[in-house]
Amino acid sequence: MKGFVSSRLHPFINLLLLVGLLLLSFCLASFVMAVLSNLFFGVSLLQIGNVTSKPDTYANGWEVSMLSQGILLFLGFGGAALALPLVTGYTLADYFTPRRPVPLGWLLAAGGIILLSIPFMSGLVSWNAHAHFPGFLQSFEKDARELEDRAQVLTKFLTQFPTFLRFTVGLVVIAVVPAIAEELMFRGVIQRNLVQWFNSRHVGVWLAAAIFSTIHFQFFGFVPRFVLGLVLGYLYEWSGNILVPMAAHFTQNAFQVILLYMQQRGQLTSATFDPDSTQALPVVWQVVSFLLTAGLLWQLYRNTRRPTADPLPTQLRTLSGGGIAARTTEASSPTGRTITHDGVDVTKI
Repeated sequence: MKGFVSSRLHPFINLLLLVGLLLLSFCLASFVMAVLSNLFFGVSLLQIGNVTSKPDTYANGWEVSMLSQGILLFLGFGGAALALPLVTGYTLADYFTPRRPVPLGWLLAAGGIILLSIPFMSGLVSWNAHAHFPGFLQSFEKDARELEDRAQVLTKFLTQFPTFLRFTVGLVVIAVVPAIAEELMFRGVIQRNLVQWFNSRHVGVWLAAAIFSTIHFQFFGFVPRFVLGLVLGYLYEWSGNILVPMAAHFTQNAFQVILLYMQQRGQLTSATFDPDSTQALPVVWQVVSFLLTAGLLWQLYRNTRRPTADPLPTQLRTLSGGGIAARTTEASSPTGRTITHDGVDVTKI
């Protein structure tokens, strides 16, 4: 497949190209959002900003806000992430699943890791939520807390599900769309290029996780989201298939949405589940959670180093300018590898 630009660009140039594609995709997403909002809800382009900032004061505020969020994420982030490999001459399968299809067990394990980590993550959530900045950053801390308080009010309104239809829409917009769009962007494109740029799997994963957490602009939730980004990043590196971090990301968001829906229907009481609480679960639970999560992660890591007789595609080929196979890399090698766009083995686990 031939792209519009060279497939051998430096990763930094690829990331600059990604920024340009993001601008274009968000312009397209804004246009689509304006057309659909006006068509279905009679909300003009000039009104959308007011509606989405204070949706509780408008008749169709919830619907417009969810539509806007879904389109901006899916077309904005997802569209730009999908466009980059296409304009550089790669198929989506080669770019986002560079090794081979993974067994269903990988997807189930990814979701299991998220569920097992919940008690441990609650400790990080509690610590980060009650953290304080140094004295010279007190003004910033005050502004950051006010920003998060406003975001929490908006989130609380958007996660009210009085009907099953609203719950379904919320599950799609809050769980499905971010799992697809954000993983394509942060793991599939940004992390991939950072790994190649710094010639280090670990540097790429950690930098991508930091960007992933920062872009959410929730400073008092930075640490748990950063740790989540690390888990998602290593799942992608070890599996070589973007569906694996997508499964974990979906589980993370869907679990929260489902619990909220159950709590609102009276199936969970505030004593057993408080959606607004930042209190940590008992320390014993956190320790057990950490050990189980670490154990499952270690088992997945070991699987990437184990030879396999899998009959599925076992070679990644780099083609020279004349279409000649310049190098082959055995995917079934006992050592896990990070493969660059050109099939180059840049680092071992």
